[in-house]
Amino acid sequence: MNASSPADDAIDESPRRCGLVAIVGRPNVGKSTLLNALVGQKVSITSRKAQTTRHRITGIRTEGATQFVFVDTPGFQTRHTVRGTGALNRNLNKTVQATVGDVDVLLFVVEAGRFGLDDAKVLALLPPDKRVLLVANKLDLVRRRAELAPWLKGMQERHPFAEFVPLAAKDEADALRLLKIVEPYLPEQPWFYDEEALTDRSERFLASEIVREKLFRLTGDELPYTSTVVIDEFKEEGALRRISATIIVEREAHKGMVIGDKGERLKRIGTDARVELERLTGGKVFLELWVKVRSGWADDETRLKSYGYE
Repeated sequence: MNASSPADDAIDESPRRCGLVAIVGRPNVGKSTLLNALVGQKVSITSRKAQTTRHRITGIRTEGATQFVFVDTPGFQTRHTVRGTGALNRNLNKTVQATVGDVDVLLFVVEAGRFGLDDAKVLALLPPDKRVLLVANKLDLVRRRAELAPWLKGMQERHPFAEFVPLAAKDEADALRLLKIVEPYLPEQPWFYDEEALTDRSERFLASEIVREKLFRLTGDELPYTSTVVIDEFKEEGALRRISATIIVEREAHKGMVIGDKGERLKRIGTDARVELERLTGGKVFLELWVKVRSGWADDETRLKSYGYE
């Protein structure tokens, strides 16, 4: 029997830490990109279009004796709502508020050097009894770093942040640095998940999110964000996944945008989604996509529930 080394003993004797960390902020500040970087793998979709995230996404990372359970949230709906999207917007805000009240640490994400009305509205809704770390994202876009000092002073006057972390969410070293800063704020307790776990979401759910990401990326600003994806069928046959999904849009004109000339755009959405799903699952994927018009779905509570919105 081999004797364990002092280093092994140190790891074994380290108290386990585990806690919930919410990532919050206005739409399009890079929350999903940050989550993916912190987890080390894609678990939340990203695009240039605001409001890409619509569900509470849990990403998990276990480093040494500490397990970080990250929660990505929809950006608070702080602007005037688009007509006919009231139920969807209320659902998104309810998801955020339920999340922030149930975590150990909050990462409040803003763009470095910027703080607008939408940021202020989100900050005002954060519970006063929670530890909040100010994450200044998109640092790589700041030309004059010296200008951050007065900006930071103004931010500290707005809220007693526990930490200030400037970073670029896409930078792996920055993500690891943030993990080290968050770690002491997590309670000493057993892990919630297995060491290998990356997310608590099913492959079926991730499939719908990946298709929706490709939809938004390939339609740009043409398509309103009130479009969604519903998985009609998800079958596993060994290493093969057979997936049938429907893209739901509000109007007939939107359907044409998604399908594109001679079906080319829909074909591209399907191809890009299939390639990423095959990379995610490690097997072959057969993906079939349809497009249907469902006017008013974003303001219909019954349809929201049937489409998977809690």
